[in-house]
Amino acid sequence: MINFSQNATINLHKIDNAQLNRNAQMMLVEGEQVIGVYKTVRDQVIFTSKRLITVDVQGITGKRQELVTLPYSTIQYFSVQTTGFAELIPDAELSLYFTNGLQANFEFRGSCDILEIGRMISRYTLAK
Repeated sequence: MINFSQNATINLHKIDNAQLNRNAQMMLVEGEQVIGVYKTVRDQVIFTSKRLITVDVQGITGKRQELVTLPYSTIQYFSVQTTGFAELIPDAELSLYFTNGLQANFEFRGSCDILEIGRMISRYTLAK
């Protein structure tokens, strides 16, 4: 479950962009590009060229889904932590702080270009 209310850290691993949730795919607007798709057990977090989309798969069958869109324009500030050298389990971290007080923390396991995500977020937050 994706829950931002408790400042929980969401553990993610990268999956192929082709595995993008169908409902999230339908929400993309013209010109919006998928930068990366990350997954928990059932949920997804999608970074696009314009926003962050979360997909919370609910219920036993997973047919019910809650999709939340967080435009980069609402980010007040953010931080990234890169992976260390020769870590057994490499992980990177991203913390987003939104203008409404919401905080979202993400931990990326394995392959993740955290600096590319940070650069992309910078592009949109600094353009305000």
